[in-house]
Amino acid sequence: MSNGSGIESVAVVGAGLMGSGIAESVAVAGIPVVLRDVDEVSIGRAGGKIESSLARAVAGGKLDAALATSARERVELTTDLAAIAGADLVIEAVPEDLDLKLDVMRGIDGVVDDDCMIASNTSSIPIAELAQAVRAPERVLGLHFFSPVPVMKLVEVVVALDTSPSILDTARAFVEEIGKRPIETKDRSGFIVNMLLIPYLMAAVRMYAEGFASREDIDTGMKLGCGYPMGPLTLCDFIGLDVLYAISNSLVEEFQAHEYAPPPLLKRMVASGRLGRKSGRGFYEYE
Repeated sequence: MSNGSGIESVAVVGAGLMGSGIAESVAVAGIPVVLRDVDEVSIGRAGGKIESSLARAVAGGKLDAALATSARERVELTTDLAAIAGADLVIEAVPEDLDLKLDVMRGIDGVVDDDCMIASNTSSIPIAELAQAVRAPERVLGLHFFSPVPVMKLVEVVVALDTSPSILDTARAFVEEIGKRPIETKDRSGFIVNMLLIPYLMAAVRMYAEGFASREDIDTGMKLGCGYPMGPLTLCDFIGLDVLYAISNSLVEEFQAHEYAPPPLLKRMVASGRLGRKSGRGFYEYE
């Protein structure tokens, strides 16, 4: 097929919640996608997530059953890194760990063509830092999707110091092609959304930790007082406390500002495995 962006095949490296969601969105838009992870268990889990998500979209009347079937058929699940070699765009979507991401970027660079665009879905690590693991850093930029990817329309397009204008144009066109809305940001930790969101969430965690108000009243206050769809502590659980802890630390390292610092309670909760919805327990309990 021929697309306005010129992106005719995509690969996603990292098949967790974000990676599988990105792959699903690309496939629904009609573009073939290779989804790669390190073991069969992870890949099998990702395939199940995609099938469940597509089934929900069909049941909710948001997607035709035939389109859902064809979308699933466009996703190739693999543990073989070499399978990404022919992609026009590779999106790195592994966990928010700098050393891991650098290893993955080097691995991607070792197998793709010289003109392949490479993007990171990082939510907080500066793209310039990741781009140095690639031979031609001008073809690297950030494409930061939001969870759940099939539902959330926003993608932050992060322009690093070396990102070429043509790569930026292609990225914006690709984001629109898969039904998302791109917003452009310069390359600094947290980009637009998390730089604004994290101080708000950390203030709510501090308020709760200090016993200033109950979790329910904090959340109700922001829902009914500010019209937010969910309160800050519920949102923390939804995002994942481990993810928030990593983003907060990245912002503190970049800006040395107290408002980004994760309160001690957050560190203890992560250490205890209370990660939010995905672990069944965070600030609230889940089935």
